[in-house]
Amino acid sequence: MNESTIKFRKAIRTDLERIVQLLADDPLGSQREVLSTPLARSYVQAFEAIAEDENNELVVAQQGATIIGVLQLTFIPYLTHQGSWRALIEGVRVAAEARSAGVGRQLFTWAIRRASERGCRMVQLTSDKSRPDAIRFYESLGFVASHEGMKLQLAHGSVSDA
Repeated sequence: MNESTIKFRKAIRTDLERIVQLLADDPLGSQREVLSTPLARSYVQAFEAIAEDENNELVVAQQGATIIGVLQLTFIPYLTHQGSWRALIEGVRVAAEARSAGVGRQLFTWAIRRASERGCRMVQLTSDKSRPDAIRFYESLGFVASHEGMKLQLAHGSVSDA
């Protein structure tokens, strides 16, 4: 794969089906994403909310006419660290046919540069513990597992009875 031909840009509505395909194309994503035609309205609503929020960017990596990667970059103001901003990277995927070709590294380089342009003091992310290859990749980029992350799954917007 010729890495120099990869372009990074904000996603547009017509990219949404491909983005959902990428999100579903791994063991965890295949269990939680739903590919359908048309896409579930929830994906469209989420895309619209992201697109309208100046502190969110859904970014695609495109080679020629093909989207080969995606991530969401969220800019968050904090009172800690003297009222600084952070960038949160989520929903990272690279197409199966483009993996191990440097696309992920380029995508992160772009995202980190974008966070710096926005004045962020820190870039953070989480990774599922069942993804050791992804964790090694993030560590190779300089990310450090400095905190223990926790999540609470909610059922329809409220704490489940589990």
